[in-house]
Amino acid sequence: MEFETIPTVPTAEEVLDRSFRRAAAKKKLKTNKDAANEEFVRAVASSVRDKLESTVKTFPTFEQLPPFYRDLAEILFGVDRLRKSLGAVSWAAEQAYTVGIQHARAMRAARNTSEVRKQAVARIASIVNQVGDDLLFLNEARNILRKIPHISEEDFTVVVAGYPNVGKSSFIRLVSSAEPEVARYPFTTKGVIVGHRELGRERMQLVDTPGVLDRPAEERNVIEQQALSALVNTADVVLFVLDASEQCGYSMADQQALLAEVREMVGVPIVPVVNKADICGAEEYPTMSTVTGEGVEEVLETLLRYRSTKEASPPEDIPAENR
Repeated sequence: MEFETIPTVPTAEEVLDRSFRRAAAKKKLKTNKDAANEEFVRAVASSVRDKLESTVKTFPTFEQLPPFYRDLAEILFGVDRLRKSLGAVSWAAEQAYTVGIQHARAMRAARNTSEVRKQAVARIASIVNQVGDDLLFLNEARNILRKIPHISEEDFTVVVAGYPNVGKSSFIRLVSSAEPEVARYPFTTKGVIVGHRELGRERMQLVDTPGVLDRPAEERNVIEQQALSALVNTADVVLFVLDASEQCGYSMADQQALLAEVREMVGVPIVPVVNKADICGAEEYPTMSTVTGEGVEEVLETLLRYRSTKEASPPEDIPAENR
């Protein structure tokens, strides 16, 4: 999704300044004072309308976006709030134009066109300033949208999930083009990160999610909600990373409880694997170490088995003979 093409949303002051400058340039072309005043008002009204309308059109129609992007937009700034602001700016565009044209027409019968021009400018400025907060909000939303990574619906997609600090980002760095920050403290990943691994003419898309905590949905923060959206809406298969050493700060019991919850949420295969095998393994799960590289290729091979079976039902833990 090409959100990065959305241009900066101007402030109310910037919209008015731009419109006044353009109108002043057109006014200079008129030698008759009354005609110049009328031309100025028409130009301001048209410029304000055009700028506000173009601002609205640069935003996508969220009803037509894939669920992942709709969910992220709802989580990050609220789709209804965005719609209201876009609606307000559309209203201001038409209202400013209507007021301007009405005053321009009134000038033809006015004794003092300069006074009517001042009235028109004041009315138009008042309308634009009414949506000043909406323009500021739209620019904030635009800045957020530009940071949302593109996730292809065509590529085979592996979503890497699990508790914070279990090694998800380390795995992504080892096997894909993504370079997420890796640290020894939880919640390093602040948003969804996408990496790719070339597979001949095809490629695997790996989505690194923020750590998700095993707690009620209403208690989960924005970062955790993004991770859940990625799980539900983009995954062809989920790699669920566990830390049997419990150095992540969470017990295996808690991690397994979250694994069980994820199984209930998604309708795609789930591959559980224990990371940090150089410290501590687990008999019931395959293991790997993102520090030594042990088991990483085997995990990749397991994931690739699902490339041609996207509609497969979620399996149980990988059988021992396939580890």
